[in-house]
Amino acid sequence: MIMILFVVFITLTSYVLSQAMGFRGLGFTGWALIISGAVSFSSYWWSDKIILAISQARPASKKTDFKFYTVCENLCLAAGLPMPKLYVIDDTALNAFATGRDPKNAAVCATSGLLQIMDRTELEGVIAHELSHVKNYDIRLMSVVAVLVGMITLMADWFIRMSFFGRRKRDNDQAGQIQAVFAVVALILALLSPIIAKLIQLAISRREEYLADAGSVLITRQPSGLISALTKLGQDKEPLEAANKATAHLYIVNPLKNTHSGIGWFASLFNTHPPLQDRIKKLQQMM
Repeated sequence: MIMILFVVFITLTSYVLSQAMGFRGLGFTGWALIISGAVSFSSYWWSDKIILAISQARPASKKTDFKFYTVCENLCLAAGLPMPKLYVIDDTALNAFATGRDPKNAAVCATSGLLQIMDRTELEGVIAHELSHVKNYDIRLMSVVAVLVGMITLMADWFIRMSFFGRRKRDNDQAGQIQAVFAVVALILALLSPIIAKLIQLAISRREEYLADAGSVLITRQPSGLISALTKLGQDKEPLEAANKATAHLYIVNPLKNTHSGIGWFASLFNTHPPLQDRIKKLQQMM
């Protein structure tokens, strides 16, 4: 449904913008339809590969990443899941994420810093959290949304530039007035589309994080491991260089380490994750 709505949204937006810039016919809109369809298709089948490549992750092995491999192997047996592919981001920042389209085609990625700092119980809490995303098919939704939101943001920026620098044709005064109206609508769409896409992305991410925390406890049977891990993750102030705004919602905690100084509900709209204090509090209630 998200991919269908994405194609419809990009097509309609492209039509409005093409009219605003004076393009005649449906050629511009047709190309937008083709491109958005191709992006949706590729986001479903190859979003994991795209995200892992952007994150500069390397494949893990049982020999070089023994604790990571054995923890994941044991938890998969407990959760009844096939073993996902394992990857490591060589960065001292503490973080982890899961991606893929289903449990048979999943990948779990952790930073080298997290693997070094976490003890085995804490690492079990983190990996079980990511496996919960896999089991609940959150990885499919979150990976697709990451690619599509990135695409919308890029297209919005491109459309804004074209609306300012594109050549506009006006046949007569009436046509010029109509085109001016289209131009205003186009600018509004170009400005609002990435914001709306971001809010949808963040709302999905926050909901899934709470569910994955609960799923982690269900697998490990010990909330203390994830509580301790989240506490350490909250103390880490180092941003993850490989992360960006399109992929930030995939991680167990915000990898960008950016905070908003706003007050109340408005500030919380732009947080990629629920507050760590709230997550820890809910986990403590399970003990």
